[in-house]
Order: sequence, then C-alpha cells, then structure tokens
Amino acid sequence: MTLEIKWTDLDPESGERRFLRAEKFAGQWHFSYRNRRRDVRWRSLEATRPMWEHVLDSLRRRLQRREGVDEADVRQVEAVLRDVRLPDS
Repeated sequence: MTLEIKWTDLDPESGERRFLRAEKFAGQWHFSYRNRRRDVRWRSLEATRPMWEHVLDSLRRRLQRREGVDEADVRQVEAVLRDVRLPDS
C-alpha cells in the first residue's frame, strides 16, 4: 500500500511556491516536488529535516484519525529524524 503526504512550501532558490510530496512505497520514503499544481511531472528531491518533521506531524495526526497509518510508520520517521543532522551554523 502506498502512503502519500502532500503539502506546499516556498522554494529556497526562487522564493516561489512549490508543491511537495512524500510517498512511502515498499517501505521506502521518496520525496518529490513540482512547481505548478497541475504539472504532470514530479521531480526528485533530497529531504531536509523540516520536511521529515512535517511528515512526522502528518503521520501522527493521521494515526489519531486512523487513516491508514500505523505505529510502525511513525517509529520509522522518528528513527530517520534521530539520524538527520542539523546544518552547521
């Protein structure tokens, strides 16, 4: 079963809105984006810590509503967040 989370943010390079997607398929998370809402092509994207935090928040909310998310999904993202380093200041 595929688990998909979509949201918008600002592109750090252009400052314009972009559409993001985190998709879990076969136990692996993949992040992608597109610049226009109705664009057909999703482009691959390297996930940042804020993106992982957004996914974790979304999973926790979906878990409470019992929307196809289980505790294992939440634990997997929490483990990834423990390993993701903050950028050097």
